[in-house]
Amino acid sequence: MLSKKQLLQLRIELLDSKKPLFFFHDDPDGLCSFILLYRFVSNGKGVVVKSSPKLTGDLFINKVKEFGPDKIFILDIPIVNQDFIDATNVPVIWIDHHEPLKRERISYYNGRLQNPSEYIPVSYWCYQVTKQDMWISMVGCIGDAYVPDFREEFCEKCPDLLSKDLKDIGEIQYNSMVGFLVKIFSFILKGKTGDVMKCIKILTRIEDPQEILQQKTARGKFIYKHFEKINQTYQALIEDALKHRTDDKILLYVYEEDKISVTADLANELSHRIEDKFIIIGRKKGDEIKLSIRWKKKIPPVLQQALVGIDGYGGGHEYACGACIKALDFDQFVRNLRALIDKA
Repeated sequence: MLSKKQLLQLRIELLDSKKPLFFFHDDPDGLCSFILLYRFVSNGKGVVVKSSPKLTGDLFINKVKEFGPDKIFILDIPIVNQDFIDATNVPVIWIDHHEPLKRERISYYNGRLQNPSEYIPVSYWCYQVTKQDMWISMVGCIGDAYVPDFREEFCEKCPDLLSKDLKDIGEIQYNSMVGFLVKIFSFILKGKTGDVMKCIKILTRIEDPQEILQQKTARGKFIYKHFEKINQTYQALIEDALKHRTDDKILLYVYEEDKISVTADLANELSHRIEDKFIIIGRKKGDEIKLSIRWKKKIPPVLQQALVGIDGYGGGHEYACGACIKALDFDQFVRNLRALIDKA
């Protein structure tokens, strides 16, 4: 847990910044974390980290030089390389909930430093700092498969988004309007960079989720239209993925790079629909296959063993991980996983 003192420190860091630069992960938790902090200070710029789940100096320091911030906030990014930190000349504040890493010259906020088994999304902590826009925090939390302790209060305030009768995370994700908002938030991060950034900019100005759900305003209509475009491709992919279901313990589905990257979304929904499978969803891009993996048992120990001798990398949370494997090693990687699953 982050302490009250740490939350106050973060609040002061935000209020003391005149020109903050936010780097955030390209998923609902990262997006909601950014929106919460940006709306709180009404200032700054957001940069979505899409290329890989890490912040490196070679790829991102130019963003810092172009904007010239007085502080940098890093949200929900699992890996921040020391070279990125060393290349900056302003304070860097990193809020995360992945496996803790040791870095120098940085203010690091991660509840897992005190409790390694803790799983609380960054958007939860950003709400605890700002104490506004509860619905945005709820979208981020549910998007990261976490039911926050303010659930009952949220149900009272927003019964149209979440019924008190729904308590299971899977049911909330796929049978509630807040779950539908998670999907919308996820899909507006897909597509052409210009369209994505326009959607994010508009989203920072949305005051009521019904603007989007009922398309009450021009802002809401724009976001919903972008969502519908991505959703058409997504629905075709999930229908195709379901055709690959067999009696095998693994559901393996790989699609080509000409389609949008929705591996995490596909893996999440298939894991909900098919609970007895080890889910591997991949998107082939060049000579690599980028994967989203889901299982009802702890994945990291199995994944790390499967990567031995493989040209690739991976990691993540207990029941949801990502990986990137060279195409030439992919079949061996799957064989490794299959052997380890049998023993788990």
